[in-house]
Amino acid sequence: MSDFVDRVTVHVKGGDGGNGSAGIRREKYKPLAGPNGGNGGRGGSVIFVADPNANSLLDYRFMPHRNAESGTMGLGDTKDGSQGADLRLPVPVGTVVFTARGAEGQPKRPGEVLADLRHAGDEFVAAAGGAGGLGNAALANKTRRAPGFALLGEPGEERDVILELKSIADVALVGFPSAGKSSLIAAMSAAKPKIADYPFTTLVPNLGVVQAGDMRYTIADVPGLIPGASQGKGLGLQFLRHIERTEIIAHVIDCATLEPNRDPVADYRALEKELAEYADELELPLGAIPIPERPRVIILNKVDMPEAKELAEFVKPEFEKMDLPVYIVSTASHEGLKELNFALANLVAEMRKDVAEREASAEEERVIIKPLEEAGTRRRNGRNGDVQEFTIEREQDGNGDYWYTVTGTKPERWVVQTNFDNDEAVGYLADRLAKLGVEDALRKNGAKPGDEVRIGRGARAVAFDWDPTIAAGAEMLDGAQLGTRGHDLRLEEEDTRARRRTNSERRRQYHEMMDARAAVRAAMQAEREAGHWADPSIDDDRHDETSLFGRGEPEEYEDDADDSGSSRSGSQGDEA
Repeated sequence: MSDFVDRVTVHVKGGDGGNGSAGIRREKYKPLAGPNGGNGGRGGSVIFVADPNANSLLDYRFMPHRNAESGTMGLGDTKDGSQGADLRLPVPVGTVVFTARGAEGQPKRPGEVLADLRHAGDEFVAAAGGAGGLGNAALANKTRRAPGFALLGEPGEERDVILELKSIADVALVGFPSAGKSSLIAAMSAAKPKIADYPFTTLVPNLGVVQAGDMRYTIADVPGLIPGASQGKGLGLQFLRHIERTEIIAHVIDCATLEPNRDPVADYRALEKELAEYADELELPLGAIPIPERPRVIILNKVDMPEAKELAEFVKPEFEKMDLPVYIVSTASHEGLKELNFALANLVAEMRKDVAEREASAEEERVIIKPLEEAGTRRRNGRNGDVQEFTIEREQDGNGDYWYTVTGTKPERWVVQTNFDNDEAVGYLADRLAKLGVEDALRKNGAKPGDEVRIGRGARAVAFDWDPTIAAGAEMLDGAQLGTRGHDLRLEEEDTRARRRTNSERRRQYHEMMDARAAVRAAMQAEREAGHWADPSIDDDRHDETSLFGRGEPEEYEDDADDSGSSRSGSQGDEA
């Protein structure tokens, strides 16, 4: 069984973000000293890295599911959760990442190109980690001082991707089966491919490193091609993609074949026809040389046999008429290999310089247009106020049931972050949606209270009955609502100076105080004019104990005094 794999489907998932904490700071003599819940940690991402030490995708065939580490939950005392570690997966240089298309449970096929890792060190984030949820300390502000909830962490991105290896070599050896390609790469480099005397011996591409003086280059041995390979005959297109990145195409032609209707010129033209048909379906990377424009080299092999040597000398002028360099070699006797080695090295040096110039010029010509803002966003008070942050669609099924679907980056993210077991968190979500304009947009689209509204699509969609008059879930003490969501009277009573009055409150309180003073002055003036005020030097109320001049005599004493006085006066009168 071969240990070379050049296409594999991988399921990647980024780490989930940690949940925020809804902690409350408690101090001595302060049972409620304010929120102190920390934020959740961000989840790790799955990243593919082009590694020159990797040469196959075999590891991903046996382990196709790769998950990054999730973030941890936030803690009290405003301690944020730890972030999940990124999962960095090495892939061979030349790996292309595609989206995976196909029904669930069925074989996937490559879709859109996501990344082309052509150089060592290139990276691609295949699945981003989810953001951590905010704790109640981060949600607190001057109008919401005591939030009793926290946001949940976002789930990490999850999807299937297809990894496809396209070998990056300087020279590609193409030819019919048993043309001697594996023997040639074994003779010119330290590679040890499988060599046998039957067709299609090479089932996987072989790569060899060749040294020519101070010059070093690589040769790729592509499995044998036959007429009709571009339509799937033989090994078909399974390995033709490995010539997409090569700079030079070398035709290895068997001059000792005994098959009928086979000759070196016919073999060359048959292979060129297959390459041309395959090249029409290619989408080359930036700065790459199209396959028809790449230089060709003709290698007439197996000339250690007399009849093959004679045939090679006979057809050499035919190739030279096509302006093709021709080299007569023998992998058995090593005849002509040294000349071929240095000739390929010189041609590779020229092509590397040409490719570098093409890539540089292509980078300069490419115009990068950056949008003013992300697609699907809307600035509420900006000049781009007509760009919507969400969309609302009215959908209906065959039974006549209808609903409204709200889609958009912000609403869908907010729904994922909401803990629906917490009434205050649900109320906070309602406030955010109303501020974004979702409720107004639902009214404009004809939604009525009680209609079904779905936010998002797929498995993460949340459905509910729309009620624009729903009351927010505020903190409750003794079953009574204490005002605005996120307020707590215990916190307000603990520190009344923590909140500064606004200018409007200052003006209102000042006017109330001045009006109260004016009312007191008017009442006192009215009492003075009515004569309700007496001279304090006259003791007109002797029963008032608090009076400056009152004697505070009891009522019984006054009665006795009056009686004795009258009797004395009466007796005196009688005497008189």
